[in-house]
Amino acid sequence: MKKTCQRCQANFDCTPEAITTCGCSTLRLTPTTHAYLEKTNYDCLCNPCLQELDALVQKAQTPLPPPSRLRQGTHYYIENGLLVFTELYHLSRGYCCGSGCRHCAYGFQKI
Repeated sequence: MKKTCQRCQANFDCTPEAITTCGCSTLRLTPTTHAYLEKTNYDCLCNPCLQELDALVQKAQTPLPPPSRLRQGTHYYIENGLLVFTELYHLSRGYCCGSGCRHCAYGFQKI
């Protein structure tokens, strides 16, 4: 069946009824990534996003530095004078606040 990736909006084929033939079955995600995905609101994601998230989850294993040591471009950027936290920051924080953040790492969307 055709699905739209909730993370990047790309269209892809998904066969959850025959998971062994689904494109995602060829990926080798770490156990940490599997545990992370179970905490998200995502349904199916495309393979490129799954691979990106696997790398991001590994990068997020390093604890967040204190607020005064957050790095612009890595943990946040400034837009119209406001701090915008990156997906890495949200993932490193370890939970979803449910506020509908622009770069939510947990697939939460305000309705």
